[in-house]
Amino acid sequence: MPVPRISKEDLKQRLDSSTPPVIIDARLKYPYEHSTVTLPGAIRYTSGAGSLPRDREVVVYDSDPNELSSSHVAAELIRLGYRAAALQGGITEWLAASLPTETKSAPVMAPPEPGSLKG
Repeated sequence: MPVPRISKEDLKQRLDSSTPPVIIDARLKYPYEHSTVTLPGAIRYTSGAGSLPRDREVVVYDSDPNELSSSHVAAELIRLGYRAAALQGGITEWLAASLPTETKSAPVMAPPEPGSLKG
C-alpha cells in the first residue's frame, strides 16, 4: 500500500495551525531510547492505534531516512481508517533543518562497580 509522505516544511506549517496533526514517534527501540529529543507533542508508538483521535491527521516519523518504520506504521493506521502520512527523511532531516523539538530523557550509564576495571 503506498503511504503518503509529508515534508518537514508542510509538517511545521501544520503544527502551527489551529488543528495540528497527531505526531507518532515510531523509531526503533535503540534509536528512541538513546535519543534526547522528539518532535513537538510526539507520542511513542507501541502497537495498535489505541486512543488516537480519528478526527485529526496522523504523522509518523522514525530515524530512518527511507522512512521504513514510519511508513509501515502509517500503512497500518491507514488500514485502520486513520488519515496518516510518514515524515519524509524522518527526525534526521527535521533536526538538520533546526526545526522545533522537545527534550526527553535518555538512559544514563551506571558507573562501573568498584574494582571491575582491574585487568
